[in-house]
Amino acid sequence: MTLIVTMLSYDFMRSAFAAGLVVSLVAACVGYFLVLRNLTFAGHALSHVGFAGATGAVLLGLSPLGGLLLATLLGGVGMGLLGERLRGRDVAVGVILTLSLGLGTLFLHFYTQFATQANALLFGNVLGVSPATLHSLLWLAAVCLAGLALIARPLLFASLEPELAEARGVSLRLISVLFLMIVAIAVAESVQVVGILLVFALMVGPAAAAGRLTGKLWWGLGLTVVLAMLETTLGIVLAYVTDWPTSFWISALSAGVYLLSLGAGRLGAGRASPAS
Repeated sequence: MTLIVTMLSYDFMRSAFAAGLVVSLVAACVGYFLVLRNLTFAGHALSHVGFAGATGAVLLGLSPLGGLLLATLLGGVGMGLLGERLRGRDVAVGVILTLSLGLGTLFLHFYTQFATQANALLFGNVLGVSPATLHSLLWLAAVCLAGLALIARPLLFASLEPELAEARGVSLRLISVLFLMIVAIAVAESVQVVGILLVFALMVGPAAAAGRLTGKLWWGLGLTVVLAMLETTLGIVLAYVTDWPTSFWISALSAGVYLLSLGAGRLGAGRASPAS
């Protein structure tokens, strides 16, 4: 209790916990559908596209968050227009990913004073979230969750039964574009906590672990949210206690929970088998 009281006595810690909970909620909800649709690699590519946008924006004297958001949205629209073909374009997406990271490095070369902010973009800095950034994250979270709620039913239909959904009049390409635009916003938010290089930890780790622990759709979504929030909150606490990077703790906890879910899944399968 003393530790909690001490942490919450600092404004930057209260902002960090608030930002972490908001971002983890959005990342969990979006990440669950991202895993369900087998588009995790595309989500990772969007984060690298965002890095090029953020560094390019700073080079032009603009807001890095604005550049990050614009670049990821444009990338999401482009990927969404590929529709179901995106799942078979891993090589093309990988090329876009590496090119975007290279462009970000080039922009950084022309503006070396941006090195500190670039480090925060790459690895995250939730402890440095300002009140203004927190308000921006809240607005983006509201837009992201509202958009996801509006397309949840057709998105789920298109994810589980794409042929049947298309036969029933659902536009798979439109759903893909809208969903990846929502993913773009979630990626832009997640970067504020875990950074571009570790977006997987927050958007994919909890969803993958939940998928191993339960086969029920809505239970899986709820468990994903709980895991993401717990990992983020505990990661911030451990960072405060150890003075190690928050992104390290969140990614380590995400990986640890996923490994535990693998063990739990195998144990459950063993108990259910006739040989056991």
